[in-house]
Amino acid sequence: MTRLSVIIPTYNEAPYLGDALYSVKFADEIIVIDSLSTDNTVEIAEAFGCKVLSRKFDNFSNQKNHALQYATGEWVLFVDGDERIPHALKKEILKAMDSVKHSGYKLNFPHFYMNRFLYHHSDDVTRLVIREKCRFEGSVHEKLIVDGSIGKLKSPVLHYTYKGLMHYISKKDSYAWFQAEQLLKKGKKATYFHLAFKPFYRFFSSYVLRRGFLDGIPGLTVATINAYGVFSRYVKLMLLQRGIK
Repeated sequence: MTRLSVIIPTYNEAPYLGDALYSVKFADEIIVIDSLSTDNTVEIAEAFGCKVLSRKFDNFSNQKNHALQYATGEWVLFVDGDERIPHALKKEILKAMDSVKHSGYKLNFPHFYMNRFLYHHSDDVTRLVIREKCRFEGSVHEKLIVDGSIGKLKSPVLHYTYKGLMHYISKKDSYAWFQAEQLLKKGKKATYFHLAFKPFYRFFSSYVLRRGFLDGIPGLTVATINAYGVFSRYVKLMLLQRGIK
């Protein structure tokens, strides 16, 4: 019988982890790769019967690749601590594993903001894969490389993306530093063109091309903060270019 391993990267996820673990209890094993949490994240995972790995965070790819070494299932599902796998998606996952039509599958992630799911602010991300045919690359926005074809499952993941306005903005700022540092290493330079055009295009793409306007005020807010995140990235790149942080 085909076995499934679930890998969950964590850092101070105590308020949310229990529900995430409960939603994937159908898996044959759950591996929590923890980045030295200072709350009781590890205790919650251990009480649930998870295999817990503790590792100092350096980047997202290395964390997940490290956890992959300990997975024993033929298939691996990657889930974050603030995500939930509903029953309908569980059935799709199990059916996909048995069919073996593809080496991996994308799951749909509608954003959750202002107490509602924004179905016009959603992402399709590869999360279900055959263990021996995958690896992660990249430091900030890690990319799951899969040897073989990729399918797509229909039922959405419940992803409680942002816990509030300040959490949303601080998350964008945190990512912006990572992204700016990576751009600097690649020899990229920020210009006033980047500061003016890139944020505008991100807003236009999010709000108009992806029809974020259909999500009402939450859609407008998300598009605006996404544009701010791009602006912040290039401002920080300029600071790094000048030796300021």
